[in-house]
Amino acid sequence: MQSRLFLTAVLCAAFAAAAAPTLSQQAPTPGASPMYAHHWPKPTNLKVLPKDTSPEQLHKIMDGIADSLGVHCSFCHVMNEQTHHMDFASDAKPDKNMARIMMRMMQAINTQYLPQIHDPDAMPEDKHVTCGTCHQGHQMPPHFVPPPEHHGPPMANMPRPGL
Repeated sequence: MQSRLFLTAVLCAAFAAAAAPTLSQQAPTPGASPMYAHHWPKPTNLKVLPKDTSPEQLHKIMDGIADSLGVHCSFCHVMNEQTHHMDFASDAKPDKNMARIMMRMMQAINTQYLPQIHDPDAMPEDKHVTCGTCHQGHQMPPHFVPPPEHHGPPMANMPRPGL
């Protein structure tokens, strides 16, 4: 159950953290978008995601993360200057390590804490957090400003008890 929740969270997640090797120039994957029309090699350097994550699963996960943060691959990954392709396996960018930390935090929230909360009104999507839960399409989570409280008329207009 924990691995299912973890994979669900990661699939919906938003921080580009895991790594795949440099893209090769092989035949397109059927159904792949034109922007990414190529064969996805076996992922390497996976430190948070399960080692048996398929290339297609990883691509979906990374797309979800990028969408959740409103970023592109280069946010966490570097370009190989010799091949002019993204070097997804490289750990050169600090943002990639931060993404891994955030993914582990998400895993802990989804597997350790949320199962302790029994809310009969919660929808299935409320039973796990994703990168998008906080980031909402922004590189940094937007600052939350609570709305002004509206609990009735101001106290100055209220009758004073006992008077």
